[in-house]
Amino acid sequence: MTFDDLGAFHRISSPQVSPDGKWIAYVVADVNKAENRTDSDIWLMPIAGGDPRRLTGSPKHDRHPAWSPDGKWIAFESNRDGEFQVWVMPSDGGEAHKLTTISTEATQPVWSPDGKSIAFISAVFPEFSDKPFAESDKANKAKLDEREKSKVKARVITQLLYRHWDSWVEGKRQHLFVVPILGGASAGEPRDLTPGDRDAVPTSTTFEAGDEFTFSPDSTELVYTATPTPAREEAWSTNHDLWAVNLRTGERRQLTKNPAADGYARFSPDGKFMAYRAQSRPGFEADRWQLMLLDRATRQSRSLTEGFDAWVEDFAWTPDGKSLVFAAEDKATKRLWTIPVAGGMPKPITTGGASGEAVITPDGRTVVFTRSELASPAAMQSVSIDGGTVTQLTHANDELLARLEVNKPESVTVKGAGGTPVQMWIVKPPGFDAAKKYPLVFWVHGGPQGAFMDSWSARWNAELWAAQGYVIALPNPRGSTGFGQKFTDEISGDWSGKVYEDLMACLALLEQQPYIDSTRMAAAGASYGGFMMNWFQGHTDKFKTLITHCGVYNFDTMYGTTEELWFDEWDHGIPWEHPEFNEGSPHRFAKQFKTPNLVIHNELDFRVPIAQGLDLFTALQRRGIPSKLLIFPDEGHWVLKPQNSELWHQTIFDWLKVYLKP
Repeated sequence: MTFDDLGAFHRISSPQVSPDGKWIAYVVADVNKAENRTDSDIWLMPIAGGDPRRLTGSPKHDRHPAWSPDGKWIAFESNRDGEFQVWVMPSDGGEAHKLTTISTEATQPVWSPDGKSIAFISAVFPEFSDKPFAESDKANKAKLDEREKSKVKARVITQLLYRHWDSWVEGKRQHLFVVPILGGASAGEPRDLTPGDRDAVPTSTTFEAGDEFTFSPDSTELVYTATPTPAREEAWSTNHDLWAVNLRTGERRQLTKNPAADGYARFSPDGKFMAYRAQSRPGFEADRWQLMLLDRATRQSRSLTEGFDAWVEDFAWTPDGKSLVFAAEDKATKRLWTIPVAGGMPKPITTGGASGEAVITPDGRTVVFTRSELASPAAMQSVSIDGGTVTQLTHANDELLARLEVNKPESVTVKGAGGTPVQMWIVKPPGFDAAKKYPLVFWVHGGPQGAFMDSWSARWNAELWAAQGYVIALPNPRGSTGFGQKFTDEISGDWSGKVYEDLMACLALLEQQPYIDSTRMAAAGASYGGFMMNWFQGHTDKFKTLITHCGVYNFDTMYGTTEELWFDEWDHGIPWEHPEFNEGSPHRFAKQFKTPNLVIHNELDFRVPIAQGLDLFTALQRRGIPSKLLIFPDEGHWVLKPQNSELWHQTIFDWLKVYLKP
């Protein structure tokens, strides 16, 4: 497997079943390395099986397909004209036409159940949002044009959370709009349903599970996930609540008052209940997400998954309203589960790999979803609502996979700190010979509340790294998700204690394997994984080299420059209130650094700002430690542009060759 092979895989996502249950619309994204971008299009295939056909063919992004209730139209978002707008096309083919022309762009189209309107999201300047649409849109455009033409690019900021991941907020708010539609075309002007200085959907992906707004079954209301108030507390509060807006009167009312996060509402088919996700602990982004059920008559909520020790992700109602299907991690896999509304424990309906994006056919018999593995990219599959044999529906990557040698991962369990079991994946190189010794590359995942799952990645792809001739280890130490909430919690306030012991126990097991050359070991990680590389620098000499991608290095400066403070405050506290705040900060141990280190950081990374990487590189250089710094000025926390990704991979692989050669 080569880098070009990785880019040649088709990326399949977003399945949507037609109202008659006969067709599936989905998205296929492809890499265009020559133009340093990706292109996504909408495809259509019979659910019974057969050849898929491409519905859209613009050279940019066509995505987020949504069927009209009568099945005649498919709405989608596209930037084919340079900016994202909502487009509509006949489901049986034909030309697409633009539904919206809003100056602040439009994304995430969702049809009302009666087919008379489409809701979407647009980031507008709140000071104009209470004006009639034509007037507000004109004012938004004038302000955008003025900014574009001005030679002064200064920003004036009055409150926190002024940027997200890799983008500046620029004083705008994500508002929920609705536009009337007739015969696949606009039948009037869009209306801003959430005017004011507040977002109608989470601005942090941490609190998203998909479209965070939904119509009531009678099409009279939209329920959405509003961001925390007051605005000045948004950077450290996780208190997202569900609100409803009446489409006729514009009246808004609060539905949930849980002090932690609520979101992702979905109505039962008969409209009597509303299911949603909720966390319990305010300020904790990695708390367990439970599946809640709100009785709309009594306004009382109850948890359906109180005894289920895993995070509920996206979910869907069965057509009879008696059950829900949801995705949840389970010991380094992500499975689909079904749970009855009447009560009881969830029952798994898929095994292994990473399954998600589940949609249920109108007859309630079949679940369509996407599933990937460490050794194979996502494909669309289907399974009976009761589980059983899985049918693969798409085969876009079969031919390429057939000509590549990729080894399926092995799962091992190690006794970590205190004897707690710790799971780890091991991926061996092509042509592996147990009689030989191989260099090891030891990964540490980010989050830290995340996991290395049995899932494909277009970024940190274990099979591609293994193809360089290395054994790749992917441990899931303390803080990892999918192993129970207690296991996840045990990294909070302890980034370098039990988790470090877990990692060293995993490394010790690997060193004992006859096929591992313990004199040629490297470690690599990003984000929190990058933090652990920096911690390794001051606390172990096991590795010949370290690779730090966008890693946390200095707790003091990290707190003051990152955007989402709730994360830092929960895990480390507030600096001036907690004297021990930076005790576990890697920069305090720079005197002990000795390992050659490749440092990669990106100028648009606002989560772990670039100063973290520069600070680390300065310390390495000042101490005379062999080191190299790779900076991408046009990337955020990840490296997404194809040519940039190629350089990222080549730089890493060249660096590893120097230190892991025989």
